[in-house]
Amino acid sequence: MRLLYFSRDYTPHDHRFLSALVQRARQSGEQGVPFPVDKLYFMRLERRNPQLEDRPLPPEVEQVSWAGGRQGLANHGLAAGNWSLWRQALRLLPSLKRVISTFKPDLIVAGPIQRSAFLVALAGFPRLVSMSWGYDLLIDAERSPLWRWATLFTLKRSAALVGDCETIRRRAAAFGMPEERVVTFPWGVDLRHFQPAPSLANEAQPAERSVFTLLSTRSWEPIYGIDLLARAFVTAAHACPNLRLMMLADGSLAGELRRIFAQGGVEDRVSFAGQVGYTSLPRYYRMADLYLSASHSDGSSISLLEAMACGRPALVSDIPGNREWVKEGENGWLFPDGDAEALAQAIVAAVENRCQLPAMGRFARQVAEQRADWEKNFPQLFRAFQIACQGSSANGQEG
Repeated sequence: MRLLYFSRDYTPHDHRFLSALVQRARQSGEQGVPFPVDKLYFMRLERRNPQLEDRPLPPEVEQVSWAGGRQGLANHGLAAGNWSLWRQALRLLPSLKRVISTFKPDLIVAGPIQRSAFLVALAGFPRLVSMSWGYDLLIDAERSPLWRWATLFTLKRSAALVGDCETIRRRAAAFGMPEERVVTFPWGVDLRHFQPAPSLANEAQPAERSVFTLLSTRSWEPIYGIDLLARAFVTAAHACPNLRLMMLADGSLAGELRRIFAQGGVEDRVSFAGQVGYTSLPRYYRMADLYLSASHSDGSSISLLEAMACGRPALVSDIPGNREWVKEGENGWLFPDGDAEALAQAIVAAVENRCQLPAMGRFARQVAEQRADWEKNFPQLFRAFQIACQGSSANGQEG
């Protein structure tokens, strides 16, 4: 099988999917391996800065050169909620059709819905496995009538859909996607890479530290409620002198965040680690007492699952995707989405109940082992391949 993997950019999630597909390609000659991958291609819609993944493509993956993948689309084109969506699509569509004609893929796995998958749907390719990235169905689908139409158009022309939680399954069904064509599985994490045991001798466990450290790993963008998190920390920090905050990543709200911390007089209690590579991430989770996320929209958040796998309790916004993973008082806490004061109060309560955190962290790890094991979950993707191939055959479609 010749497989084209078409994503918005090149991220740690893409690297993980491609690496797993390469492993399937290596098994292609073994008897009884379903959907053997003989050739694997990768194509990106845009190239954002900074680079989100520092590991190179697996050597077995051939990167496709085409009209896209050369610039960021953050403020125009397929990332804009206006008619430039059409202009960008029409500009890229001929190049995509040439790629399909040249490489003749048997299947195309593409996402997000209104970006990469939308283009493949416009090209008329029948064996499209659309991959939801969560925000595409939870947020982007309601941006405007145009984006809603693009969502409906893409799902109608998707032979199968892959989602990472029940919230996405229900949302897809609301847009008319037949449930029998939806495959749901948490993308999960590498439980050997993300684990509680410290890898460095000087890496103290949370209970052994005098300060209480919070960790935020989300991009500094409005959708992740990062400004709300900053305001909540200012309030909580005045109540808890030993409170500290580690902030990873970067984003468009950098100036706003620094202003909030400076005006609140807590800038000396915030550390900015920048964009941390995949290899170093577990160390930051293990340095923290509590993982924070104020995101306004999420499916099964990978950073939440990474924190849980590292044995860290979580304090996250009370949204459907998070409720599938965080059980109040058992492996973390939920606070009302958008409520900075409630988040601050929850942080203070967590500090005051610090003795509960080790047991909550152990339960978090158990949940990750039971439900968020990447190696166990990934093979579910091949169910989507089977649905896509059977669906196109049943409809008499040819690629």
